[in-house]
Amino acid sequence: MDARVRQGLAFAFIAVFMWSFTVPATKVAVQGFDPWLTAMARPVIAAAAAVPLLLLLRVPFPPRHLWRPILVTMAGAVFGWPILLALALQSTTAAHAAVIAAFMPLSTAVFAVLIARERVSRAFWLAASIGTLALIAFSLSRGGLQGGSLAADLLVVGAVLLSSLCYVQGAMVTREMPGWQVISWVVVFSLPIALPASLVLWWATHDSYVTTGIEWGAMLVLGLSSMYIGFFAWYRGLHLAGVAYGGQVQQLQALLTLGWSAWLLGESVTWLTVGAACIVIAAVAWAQWTRTFGRTAPGDRKDGVATGMTPAS
Repeated sequence: MDARVRQGLAFAFIAVFMWSFTVPATKVAVQGFDPWLTAMARPVIAAAAAVPLLLLLRVPFPPRHLWRPILVTMAGAVFGWPILLALALQSTTAAHAAVIAAFMPLSTAVFAVLIARERVSRAFWLAASIGTLALIAFSLSRGGLQGGSLAADLLVVGAVLLSSLCYVQGAMVTREMPGWQVISWVVVFSLPIALPASLVLWWATHDSYVTTGIEWGAMLVLGLSSMYIGFFAWYRGLHLAGVAYGGQVQQLQALLTLGWSAWLLGESVTWLTVGAACIVIAAVAWAQWTRTFGRTAPGDRKDGVATGMTPAS
């Protein structure tokens, strides 16, 4: 493994490490803020950093043909994932949500096949089936037998699907601009909705919550780390290591989140939870392995890095 790939994997791991706090931070934030406000304030906080950066570097406004994928990315990353996740965490644990969210890399690959027309092997679909069955079994055991919430599970599944869709759409935009600019414009485009919604929600709900510095800190983590800076390292890592190799690092996110949930939130992480997470992560890693070493899609380079999915430098 050459130095370029090692550096790319390091950047990808930094992004995954930052994102692994998303679920626990959301769980903390909804204790002091309305779930809808928790979701809507994230892009506002991110835009507070993005706008000065775009102005300072005099980044031109995106061309019109990129507006649609940017808006789709915004719909998933800014609104779909955080809103559904915040609502789900009102009735489920962060550890439980993290196991379901471990399915995200695999669902992203499925959208890549459907939207970007990538080709995958039969082994890929076998791995996908094993991961899916493990998730279904785990969700049913928690929702039906241990007092969990099936509705919360469905909210997390919806959040994962929307997030996966926005990953693919955002990656398509990175053909023409660096990844940090993509996420910057995504949060800026969200301001006409997110800013007034945040103000109204704050005015209408802040009297119903007792908010301490811990909840404010969780909100900053969600806005700056999860919503914004994490994407800087992620896109840089994919550019250096390649999407197929760099994307595998995200399999570590669920295990990291399980650890933070137990350490920071005192949640009980059972052997059933750990076992389900390991099965899902192994299945997703296997699926990514088949993409790395399987047949190359028409738009891919021979070195295994998809040109259609590689961010601009």
